[in-house]
Amino acid sequence: MAAALSMQPRIISTFMGDRFLFSTTTQSLHQLFSYNLGRQRVSMQTSRTLSGLTNFLFNRRNLDEKKRKRLRPGKVSPYRPVPDHITRPPYVNSRQPPGIASGPEVHDEKGIECMRASGRLAAQVLEYAGTLVKPGVTTDEIDQAVHQMIIDNGAYPSPLGYGGFPKSVCTSVNECICHGIPDSRPLEDGDIINIDVTVYLNGYHGDTSTTFFCGDVDDEARNLVKVTKECLDKAISVCAPGVEYRKIGKTIHDHADKYRYGVVQQFVGHGVGRVFHADPVVLHYRNTDGGRMMLNQTFTIEPMLTIGSINPVMWNDDWTVVTQDGSLSAQFEHTILITQDGAEILTQC
Repeated sequence: MAAALSMQPRIISTFMGDRFLFSTTTQSLHQLFSYNLGRQRVSMQTSRTLSGLTNFLFNRRNLDEKKRKRLRPGKVSPYRPVPDHITRPPYVNSRQPPGIASGPEVHDEKGIECMRASGRLAAQVLEYAGTLVKPGVTTDEIDQAVHQMIIDNGAYPSPLGYGGFPKSVCTSVNECICHGIPDSRPLEDGDIINIDVTVYLNGYHGDTSTTFFCGDVDDEARNLVKVTKECLDKAISVCAPGVEYRKIGKTIHDHADKYRYGVVQQFVGHGVGRVFHADPVVLHYRNTDGGRMMLNQTFTIEPMLTIGSINPVMWNDDWTVVTQDGSLSAQFEHTILITQDGAEILTQC
């Protein structure tokens, strides 16, 4: 949703295009987004006050931006087939958005073991995908490899067919905040790329992402990625039964502020398990939302930080979201389980 203070945005999951926006306001999608024929893209509308403040505080453009070309859409290959024997999530073959399911994902012992299995596979796939990140490799080639590894393990790539998403993984390069569609663009030396993997195994989703370096990456980009990972780690460390969800946002925002990085507000973490997106909505910035963590609950934390503007611009593919000023963005994500002792990271090898 629009990141305007007057609107108190109520948000989109990190795997949702503009078709999936939910709001407590009465504004329509047409009011929240504007389409500019000259730019051939959809842009988020923010209040002048917030936009000006954001630019004043955070608009520190990458010094190498003139050398680094802005992202442009490449050619997207056809859907990749999935064997008939692999169980599909209910939303597949429907372009209708499933939205965020009401109620938290809380599991019994069997469910916890299934979540551990799906999380482990997602982590293994992501680790493998990271080894493919090299100059000259296309994001479509990464998608092909990820797709094959997932189906070889008897799982379904959760993004494929989710509300019409055409690929099995999200690949978000440089200024892409999230939901980048793999295509024919070759990775270049100095790029950073977030790879977001979700697998559906035995009826449960495991969801994780990491930002990788491609070749020789400059110190400014490396520091952004380092601090973003620290934000995730610190947020996980405060999780435990009875802790308020808002503590996650404060922890992330406080750490990002130390380095004058922006925290993207329009895309959030979410409950995950038997459904792809469920309650709670996990905000990554300071907020006053209520709600507390529950024992045996699973959800994601996935902060997105930027060097410059936090204002997002959506391409006309209805998925790819980039920073308004073209500055770099980084993201990390884990699926966690709330335990008696705190939180268990499910998406690690």
